[in-house]
Amino acid sequence: MNEFRDRVVLVGVGGATCSGKTTLAKHLRSILPNSVIIHQDDFAPPEELIPIHPVHNVADWDSPQGAIDWPRVRAFLKSVKENGVIPPDHRSHDHLNEQKDIPITDSAYQELRTRFQEVEDEQRKKGIRIIWGLVDGFLLYWDKEVIDQLDIRFFLRVPHDILKQRRHERHGYHTAVQFNPEGSLWRDPPMYWEHIVYPAYIEAHEYIFENGDVENGQLTESVSGLVAIEPVKEGAEMSVDDIVRSSCGVLWNFAHALNT
Repeated sequence: MNEFRDRVVLVGVGGATCSGKTTLAKHLRSILPNSVIIHQDDFAPPEELIPIHPVHNVADWDSPQGAIDWPRVRAFLKSVKENGVIPPDHRSHDHLNEQKDIPITDSAYQELRTRFQEVEDEQRKKGIRIIWGLVDGFLLYWDKEVIDQLDIRFFLRVPHDILKQRRHERHGYHTAVQFNPEGSLWRDPPMYWEHIVYPAYIEAHEYIFENGDVENGQLTESVSGLVAIEPVKEGAEMSVDDIVRSSCGVLWNFAHALNT
């Protein structure tokens, strides 16, 4: 039997709520051999531990300090990186949320799938088996220890008005967590986007952009190697195929740079 040395590659797919993170992560999972998705949302604290906003007196599911159980995320990613598998007791609640199908073309899928199967075959000849961990999260670049565990870092930047429209079109979010897998359906109360969601997005990400301008600012060097993807930038709009191809190009270059 051939012995392979596992090389776990953690790929961060970050951005605001409704920016297309999970859609991109799922397309990459379908293309990349030996790939899994890790949803940051699965690491929300139990509902009763979610902080209450001090001004607006509603549950704050977006606060970078309290919306995620950071010690658990750090330990989980460390375990995946060391062992190459998702811990058997992990349960995701992503399947409970509304699933909107935004496909890529079959020709793009087949081309990219073939390309990465060739990468897989090449690496196995070197004795390496790549395991891709696709980490999808709306607060992915808040915690330094989490950032440091990511080998590749994508950030989807989408304009405010489009994010707001997409959020309002959603029917809600399931708040199930490891300790309460059935959970309950959370629906945004009035003005939740304006008072909670978008201000928290700015708080968590303004350091990434010059002058704190999350809409139009250039990337700073605060997050090393961060790759910005702007699907609806005026004059440079990207199709879903474009987004997936662009991301795959970065992954392909990374895989070919691996050595034994």
